[in-house]
Amino acid sequence: MRKFLYAAIASLLTIPATAQMRVNMGEDSPLRKLQIAEIATTNLYVDSVDEAKLVEDAIRGMLEKLDPHSQYSNAKEVKQMNEPLNGNFEGIGVQFNMIDDTLMVIQPVTNGPSEKVGIIAGDRIVAVNDSAIAGVKMSKEEIMRRLRGPKGTKVKLGVVRTGIKDQLTFTVVRDKIPVKSVDATYMIRPAVGYIRIGNFGATTHQEFCDALKKLKTDGMESLILDLQENGGGYLQAAVNIADELLSKDELIVYTEGRRVPRQEYRAHGEGEFMKGKIVVLIDEYTASAAEIVTGAVQDQDRGYVVGRRSFGKGLVQRPIDLPDGSMIRLTIAHYYTPSGRCIQKPYEKGKQKDYAMDVYNRLKNGELTNQDSIHFADSLKFQTLHRQRTVYGGGGIMPDYFVPLDTTRYTPFHRQLAAKSVIIQQNLRYVDNHRKELKKKYPDFSKFKQQFEVPQSLVDDIVAEGKKQKVEPKDDAELQRTLPYLRLQLKALIARDLWDMSEYFSVFNEENPVVQKALEVIK
Repeated sequence: MRKFLYAAIASLLTIPATAQMRVNMGEDSPLRKLQIAEIATTNLYVDSVDEAKLVEDAIRGMLEKLDPHSQYSNAKEVKQMNEPLNGNFEGIGVQFNMIDDTLMVIQPVTNGPSEKVGIIAGDRIVAVNDSAIAGVKMSKEEIMRRLRGPKGTKVKLGVVRTGIKDQLTFTVVRDKIPVKSVDATYMIRPAVGYIRIGNFGATTHQEFCDALKKLKTDGMESLILDLQENGGGYLQAAVNIADELLSKDELIVYTEGRRVPRQEYRAHGEGEFMKGKIVVLIDEYTASAAEIVTGAVQDQDRGYVVGRRSFGKGLVQRPIDLPDGSMIRLTIAHYYTPSGRCIQKPYEKGKQKDYAMDVYNRLKNGELTNQDSIHFADSLKFQTLHRQRTVYGGGGIMPDYFVPLDTTRYTPFHRQLAAKSVIIQQNLRYVDNHRKELKKKYPDFSKFKQQFEVPQSLVDDIVAEGKKQKVEPKDDAELQRTLPYLRLQLKALIARDLWDMSEYFSVFNEENPVVQKALEVIK
């Protein structure tokens, strides 16, 4: 039986000599062993197998035994992953949300294909190319698939508009739609600008420069750079951002690995904001490229860092494209801040679950709420390059000014309302029903920010809808603790739906303790 099996496998392994030379695969090579296992399984296993999935599972299995950031993505996952980083996708150009199984336009993209044909905020798209998408319980992903398509192609949309009896029809020519990574830009105080970056993609540097120029025109002398919840992105984008802030030849970051020689990235000294105070905001979800910018600003004593210890991702991945559009992102080096800190937090190979639980463990151990719970070994002490201030390596960037997480603001009642989408749905209904009167009463955002108060009727609707879905506060005390943050959230959401994300953060930041601490530091 064994002889038969070996003969069968041997007959299946007729590989041309050129291929064997290319991969240098000897008879006792581990690669040869892997190939025999795959061919044997595919051809001799008792039941039929999906060969493509078999190979994918093998690749995932290999990478799972390495560090937590080496990973495999299939072609579909690669496309979804790259869209926010590439800076555009092709589609109709609307921000939307779902309300009662119907797509409601929050805002059309400025100068986008939908705005050009007359689609406005509040419109409900109910049909795509004569096929109903409303009231048929179609998934959000399927709706997006139907709306997106190659640039230049046409799509016919059926639209219901408040105040108009008949259904409207628009033919939209799809186009490239920009995906912005700078979430907000505004003057938070006289002479103090605020920029929030959501990730580091292909267009982030240009967006950042445009934001700096706008704020400088508005009189900015100091900058708050908000990188909270920024999970990173392209290393080069982070380098370019830091280059706008640092002096000539100052080191931004360097990378080094077993097979990768040291590579340094330095500032050119021609940046948009090389003078003026800077405060960088971080939290436990600030990672990767965002930590590069933070570490450079801190180590070069260019500004101060406010918030909580960052995530701690100091590993560099190289994308390896595979023939079917899938990709391996393989860790090839560590990156180091200018003072020499490797800020990658500790991990055990193959123990991805423990690594993923790190933020939860920080909360449980009190690190997010109490600075005294954070301990660093003396071996992890480093000095900043100009003022010789003590900073720490060994797992994330530790801020200069710690701001504890306020766990009292997020009551269980509020978390359940959010999880059931009660807050967002009732907010959408409110804006939909009152958009015209709100726009008339508050023609500009400054008046809205100063004067608007969330009506009690909206709060009552949320509480009533929560009750319908069996989401209720434990007692009146919990309800009263929930209301201040809920009202703030609703006001910010309404501002977003009437204007944009800058207005959303302008409302929220007035009650954000990290942002408020940054304003203190700048003063």
